[in-house]
Amino acid sequence: MRKLLPLIGTTSGSHPGGRSALTCRYRCGDACFHEVPNTSDNEYVGDVIAGALSRRSALRAAAVVTVATATGAATAVTVPQAAAATAGRHGGAHTTAARGLRFAPVAPNTADAVTVPDGYRQNVVIRWGEPILRGAPAFDPENQTAAAQAGQFGYNNDFLALLPVPGERGRRLLVANHEYTDEVLMFRGYDPQNPTRRQVEVAWAAHGLSAVVVEEDSRSGRLTAVPRHPLNRRVTATGAFRLTGPAAGSDLLKTSADPSGRKVLGTLNNCSGGTTPWGTTLHGEENFNQYFANGSSATDLRYGIGTSATERKWERFDRRFDLAQEPNEVHRFGYVVEFDPYDPGSTPRKHTALGRFKHEAATVRLTDDGRPVVYSGDDERFDYFYKFVGSKRMRHGNSRSAREHNLSLLGEGTLYVAKLTGDSPATDIDGSGKLPGDGEFDGSGTWIPLATATAHGAVSHVEGMSADEVFVFTRLAGDKVGATKMDRPEDIQPSPHTGKVYVVLTNNTNRGKAGSPAADEANPRSGNKHGHILELTERHNRAESTSFAWSLFLVAGDPSDPSTYFAGFPKGRVSPISCPDNVAFDPHGNLWISTDGNQLGSHDGLFGVATRGERRGELKQFLTVPKGAETCGPVIEERRVLVAVQHPGELDGATVEKPASAWPDGPGRIVRPAVVAVWRADGCDIGV
Repeated sequence: MRKLLPLIGTTSGSHPGGRSALTCRYRCGDACFHEVPNTSDNEYVGDVIAGALSRRSALRAAAVVTVATATGAATAVTVPQAAAATAGRHGGAHTTAARGLRFAPVAPNTADAVTVPDGYRQNVVIRWGEPILRGAPAFDPENQTAAAQAGQFGYNNDFLALLPVPGERGRRLLVANHEYTDEVLMFRGYDPQNPTRRQVEVAWAAHGLSAVVVEEDSRSGRLTAVPRHPLNRRVTATGAFRLTGPAAGSDLLKTSADPSGRKVLGTLNNCSGGTTPWGTTLHGEENFNQYFANGSSATDLRYGIGTSATERKWERFDRRFDLAQEPNEVHRFGYVVEFDPYDPGSTPRKHTALGRFKHEAATVRLTDDGRPVVYSGDDERFDYFYKFVGSKRMRHGNSRSAREHNLSLLGEGTLYVAKLTGDSPATDIDGSGKLPGDGEFDGSGTWIPLATATAHGAVSHVEGMSADEVFVFTRLAGDKVGATKMDRPEDIQPSPHTGKVYVVLTNNTNRGKAGSPAADEANPRSGNKHGHILELTERHNRAESTSFAWSLFLVAGDPSDPSTYFAGFPKGRVSPISCPDNVAFDPHGNLWISTDGNQLGSHDGLFGVATRGERRGELKQFLTVPKGAETCGPVIEERRVLVAVQHPGELDGATVEKPASAWPDGPGRIVRPAVVAVWRADGCDIGV
């Protein structure tokens, strides 16, 4: 997840929202300084949901959350008194809270630590650089090499999956994305203008994916990495990948190094992802544009690719990152990667049938007859969200033929983009939160088909574009069919309990600015710096439906802000939340939300919210992460919560020599992204 808003402790005010310049440079290649790539005149989602926001704003009670900042001291935010008053012992058991959320909420804070509720414990499962493959050396920050890093846990862990290990009781298989590298926080004396080949090659090796077996402590939720296990694996920016699906072999994907257009080296900027019912993991390539220099075409510009040198300067060391020399190389990134964690010898696949854009997540549900449906957002201001409906049914079992068949499921089917329609008259909307005259607060939507792939070829449904062009230049296809512009679509999760689909929109401070969509019918709020979550219901609750209903589920921010909304739950009894990002469901049907770029004066964290029943909208903070960090993952189990603590210490001016955080190993040690497990001290289930 890239960050466009400020981190706590930053001093730079020149970046949008005051975001750390360091984050903008390394997370998304200064995307916030580029022109918004989408210059089409499609309607903006704010135009569609302002009616929902306005009506619900008039119905909710005032909140009692205060934010107090003391000069020279950490920012302190008081939790709502009603929620705090019900806290008890043993994890703050709230007998009246939604099941799964019965814990004392963590107060917003700026501690340089992972802070968890009273009665809960934690451990660091694995850190950047810990050896996981046979022969890999112990981590030495002063003597990093590409060969060593290729056998060690990668950098900046994001998406997590925790899978069973067949035949090994008490062990699980942890799969993690490694989104991007912070070279200035990795190498002592790093010169951004003159990186060395050694530093660049280490960074290549630190990208990608890791699979590592972990041991479960039977007496707690503690997890410990098992090095040198046969299932352990590293996938990097230089490993072999296969392009599959309708665009594989297209002239648009051919390069001088790969005239077949079917073989790619590496994967870049893997953000959120998903797991499949057939036992693989999916990984979205997000801000891939920042790695490529000297873009010049209209399609390059639509994907946010710069026209000059890159921040990391990789093009100095491999011509494929220089589009003046290899104009098609960038077309081979921006896909959903499928990874088979149970076959260490397998080649990961990039599925062109799911389209090419800044994929944020790739979450799967099955139709009633067993076909896969994959939801994915395009994490860009004013871009779209999509779904893919497969045409082949999943086969059950673990036979070789079943696994090979299932690995082909995401190669055939139809790719759709969403268009939302609201029920409020445009004349009633002024962007202030005023109740629209019709009092409506929901709407409808359609899934517009873009292209269909079959075993015998592919057909475009977009006038003026071939099927290959739709799958490679998917953003342009969305422009042409009039998809609805969204506020940075991030994770999209269908509920395994109800089938409703939750679309996370992190923020978009550009809304209403000169040259951007104005605060008319489309705006949930002017200058949307806190984000919101939409709840979609597919027609007849069938995943393959081509229409849906939507409603506003959560509008983030300080509950005392009249524009916020928590599914109708009393706002004096919720935790403040800002910039929702990754989401996951717990066994009770609650949605857990990790945040990225908190704008309320405290650190990012993890929150649980009830999605149904009389306590629908009850939202409580479960943990916070250290200085400069983002909360990623997460994995929510009955007795364990797993989060990825990404880019700790990523604040302006921070370097190896001048760290902004001492997490996780204390002062004098290099700051390291890591995975953390949290469990209840008494061994009982989380939040019950």
